[in-house]
Amino acid sequence: MQNADDGLYVGIDVSKKSLDIDSLPLSHRAQFPNDAGGHQNLKAKLLQLQPRWIVVEASGGLEMELVSVLATAGLPVAVINPKQARDFAKAIGVLAKTDQVDAIVLARFGQAVKPALRPIKDGELRHLEDVLTRRRQLVDMLTAEKNRKLQATALIAKEINEHIEWLEQRIKGTNGDLGRAIKESPLWHAKADLLSSIPGVGSITVATLLAQLPELGTLNRREIGALVGVCPYSRDSGKMRGKRRIWGGRASVRAVLYMATLVAIRHNPVLKSAYARLLAAGKLKKVAIVACMRKLLVTMNAMLHNNERWAATLD
Repeated sequence: MQNADDGLYVGIDVSKKSLDIDSLPLSHRAQFPNDAGGHQNLKAKLLQLQPRWIVVEASGGLEMELVSVLATAGLPVAVINPKQARDFAKAIGVLAKTDQVDAIVLARFGQAVKPALRPIKDGELRHLEDVLTRRRQLVDMLTAEKNRKLQATALIAKEINEHIEWLEQRIKGTNGDLGRAIKESPLWHAKADLLSSIPGVGSITVATLLAQLPELGTLNRREIGALVGVCPYSRDSGKMRGKRRIWGGRASVRAVLYMATLVAIRHNPVLKSAYARLLAAGKLKKVAIVACMRKLLVTMNAMLHNNERWAATLD
């Protein structure tokens, strides 16, 4: 049982127009508008309360301005996946759902789990993340248009082709934006240079890791694997031994890591050899790929931690 000496845990439920907060073990229930003035007033209140943990649920970007304001003020903010919050609420028997209930559930999540705190996201990092998000949107639209073209009449197919050409040009433009953003930051450029030395790791993978996994190089191998969601978890009960599965983590990072691994197991000698050994040992292809994803991630983490290029990791 936690006590007051353990510190204050604050949950913030974010909606388009408002911010609802509550806390444990002492309740500080309040509501603020989700705008610049509300962010500053909430920051002032939290600086006065000096919480040990502040938990915010990712809300499609609605939380970003608030998180930036709180983080730059030195407040301990953790942003969690909405599924984590829902699963936790079910686990503790909270079935009702209101903004204020969500806030206290987030505070209880912070008290019980103590999720990883996010590093401060400065303007450059925010810009890089925005460009990556826009690129993903363009790629999704391109895929959808190509699928529609298969069922379209000749007249509509012509219009779709024009849109496809435009989307492809915009994707090339975002690729250039990503490259310029990385080159303009000496720190990112150095990290990108190290990561790009790995056979199979391309510019989009590097940009995604820089923007959405800033912890890379600062955690140990177990922590970074769990953070991304490439650690297999047991599914055992009594005498039953279920298949180990990965879950949770940062889906966008895991997606680009998966694609990089598919390339690496063909062109990277270390990953290619590891993949072949796993298959020879009777592992399923999917299991072998996930194992190689984790190996690639751990290697990247060690390279940034030790400031080593890929060649130095082959010894």
